[in-house]
Formats: sequence, C-alpha cells, structure tokens
Amino acid sequence: MQLQVDLGDRSYPIIIESGVLRDSSHVANLIDGKHICIVTNDTIAPLYLKQTRQLLSGAASICESILPDGEAFKNLETLNQIFDVALEHRLNRKSLLVALGGGVVGDMTGFAASCYQRGIDFIQIPTTLLSQVDSSVGGKTGVNHRLGKNMIGAFHQPRTVLIDTDTLKTLPERELAAGLAEVIKYGLIADVDFFDWLESNIDVLNAKDSAALAYAIQRSCEIKADVVAQDEREGGIRAILNLGHTFGHAIETHAGYGEWLHGEAVGVGMLMAVDLSVRMGNLHNDVLERAKSLIDRAKLPLKAPSDMLNEDFLSAMSVDKKNVDGKIRLVLMKSLGNAYVTDDFEISLMEQVIADYVA
Repeated sequence: MQLQVDLGDRSYPIIIESGVLRDSSHVANLIDGKHICIVTNDTIAPLYLKQTRQLLSGAASICESILPDGEAFKNLETLNQIFDVALEHRLNRKSLLVALGGGVVGDMTGFAASCYQRGIDFIQIPTTLLSQVDSSVGGKTGVNHRLGKNMIGAFHQPRTVLIDTDTLKTLPERELAAGLAEVIKYGLIADVDFFDWLESNIDVLNAKDSAALAYAIQRSCEIKADVVAQDEREGGIRAILNLGHTFGHAIETHAGYGEWLHGEAVGVGMLMAVDLSVRMGNLHNDVLERAKSLIDRAKLPLKAPSDMLNEDFLSAMSVDKKNVDGKIRLVLMKSLGNAYVTDDFEISLMEQVIADYVA
C-alpha cells in the first residue's frame, strides 16, 4: 500500500507493507552514494538496526546515533548527541538522517535534520503504532522543554515514510494502546464510518491482528495526509489533529515526560474535549459514552492523575501553540466526525470538566 502526502515539491510517499524493511527498492534512489546516519534508541537498536543497515547498504557510508529510550530524553541535550555523531563523521548537506524508532526518535531526528547545516534530508522508519499513524507523517519535529511539550521545533518534511507492520509484533501492550488513542482520534474528528469500524474491531486490534492493524494504519494515514496537504503549517484545519492534545500535554507536563505515554494522556484529553463539547450543547451524550467505551476497551486510562488540580491544567494549557493573544484555544466537536478549533467557550465549563476528570 502506497499513499502520497501532496505538498508540491515537498511531496513524499508513505509505504505501508509487511516486510518493507527487507525491500531496498523503496529507498534506493534516496540513498545511492550518500553518507547516512541512522538515529535510533537503545531499545530499538537490538531489534531492527542490523536490518536497517542492510536496507541502506547502497549508501556510501553508514554511522549510528543510539539515544537513550524515553520521552524524558526528548530534549536539547540529547539532540546534541545526534549533532555530535553527524559532525564526527563529517556529514554534509547531501547526507541523510534516518529515524528508526517511535515518536521521540522521529521528532528529534527530523528536528536535527532541519537544523544540521541549515537543513538536510531525512527518512522516517516508525516502529510504534503511534508513530506510524501520527508523528511520522506531516513534518512536525521538535523537542520538549520543562515548561511545555514540543515547544521547540520546526516543520521539516521527510523524503519518505516506511511503515513495516511487522515491527508491531515486538510492541509492548501499553505502547500498542497508546497508539490506538491516536487511531481513535481520526474516527472522532473526521470519519464516522471508521469510528464504527473501530468499535467493531477494537478487540482484534488489541490482539495485534495484522490485517486489522494494516487497515487502521492505512485509514489513519489517509486522513492525516489529506489534512496536512490542505494545511502544512497548522494555520487552520490541521489543528483539528490536536483533539485532546491541549489537555493531554498538560497531563504529560505535570506528570513528568515519560511517566504517562503520549497516547495515554491524549486518550484522557480527548474524553475531556468531547465532554466539554457535550456540556456546550454541541453533541449528544451518547457520543461521549461511545468514546469512553472505546477508549476503555483500548486499555487506556479514563482519568487524569489524581494529584492534578485545576491550576495545574490551566498553567500548562496556557503554554500551547494553538493559543492566540493569551486565549486558550481547544479542538472541540460539532458532531461525531466533525471537529473545529475555538476559543469561544466558558472557562467555568472547562474547569468543571477538569474537576470531573481528576482521578
């Protein structure tokens, strides 16, 4: 299966296949004669680094930057480790970075590529469900700051995205659930039929059924590619992809990066956004109940950390890239499959939602 992200001269393919890491034809024209640095982490390297080196064997040379695993290391200090390897091996403007791993590796590699010698090419090889359906597509790169998630970064599109569904066989259950949160998001914001399909197939997705996972990845990438093609730099419609993320990022920032997985926090955040939409009269309560049931069946939390207060949420939410002129902007829903961005809501209603979702 091949999809296309249509961005003019920055367009690129998304290849979704079982065994794609064994097929060098998808990258031959990108790597021929180039000096390459593979960026991965110490969890993924033992699993897929050897296979990836073989995939890229047409390169002039291959070096590696193996980072510590975890959201806690998604920062400027760790980013410098990539630059250290690139400079030590004298990578130039014709060189290529390859992101092999989950969302943290992908975001940091993309950001490093956007900065190194003022911008070089990179390839995404996402190995987690969350990165396959979300962070590897669309060119959003960056690192975290102690005061806010993904606040330092750049838009930098990859040359291609290679999604090997076989990598999900080694994915821990908790990481699978975190990825399913982003899959559910696409049904909520853009596709009622897909949401219905998820309700019918969540159990086989939990069981890592290969055909079901392949379809979930395909449909998620189709929706994201379409949105990104309309709004590459998130000046308008692309912001709907952040349903639940303003609440979710607040949870991640409060708990400490890595204590809650991104998808776990976003799952709760989506429920809070749907709940606020119900309280505003946009949605019937049955949409909230369906969302809550599906997120629960995906083995995701339904409440925020018990030690979070309204002030913790409001402080973290005030540092959000969607905010304009000091006003908190949220992605809310008009109906199932129809999301929008707004700052037109009562803060008191939002505070009621926050209070009800503290565990």
